Amino acid sequence: MLKARLVKRRTHFTVDVEFEIASGGICGLFGVSGAGKSTILSCIAGIEEPDGGRVALDNFSLFPSLMPLYRRPIGYLTQDANLFPHLRVSDNVKFGVTRTQANDNAWMTELRDRLELSQIWHSRTHNISGGQARRVALARMLARKPSLVLLDEPFAGLDRHLVRELLAAIADWQRRLNFTMIIVDHESDVLERLSSRALVIEEGRIVQDASWNELRSNPATPLLTQLLAPL
Repeated sequence: MLKARLVKRRTHFTVDVEFEIASGGICGLFGVSGAGKSTILSCIAGIEEPDGGRVALDNFSLFPSLMPLYRRPIGYLTQDANLFPHLRVSDNVKFGVTRTQANDNAWMTELRDRLELSQIWHSRTHNISGGQARRVALARMLARKPSLVLLDEPFAGLDRHLVRELLAAIADWQRRLNFTMIIVDHESDVLERLSSRALVIEEGRIVQDASWNELRSNPATPLLTQLLAPL
């Protein structure tokens, strides 16, 4: 189980949230840009240090903690692929994994084939497209089979067909590996494809924790009504 109590001061408001997600559960963070969603993920991942609170994943204390980032059982995927341009695709995918994980040929082959990386597997990443780079980043994140997956708008700027493919692949792997997952996206339909539960964030606070049907039938705030209004 993930238990999070986070306080993080920002310029215009303080992010102050508390929530739990059962082991293997999925939750979407929904709200306008700048509401504090990415800050929450960044604090859980250990990229930013909270000003207060506590974060625990099963038997691991993520905050406060002396555990280095590379040892945390977390996969964190953002809009930016952040690949190493001087390395080949295969080396990027295996970067940071243990020797045992790197030698898990069946798993590496599955990631390569499911994400259609075979043709560029031995290419350096400065020669691949943006869509391919996002696939490589997803493969690298999952190569370690993390217990917790954090997705921070990883589909921004991608065409609809690719988004559908990646969502299907992530959903399938989540069912099989049973990792806990939090996903942030500005489009509710993307979040709904992966999660039945949403935490609505406004100015650093959780204003509603409900299913998507509940959000539409009984939105907690006028802003949420606007966000869920049909285009």
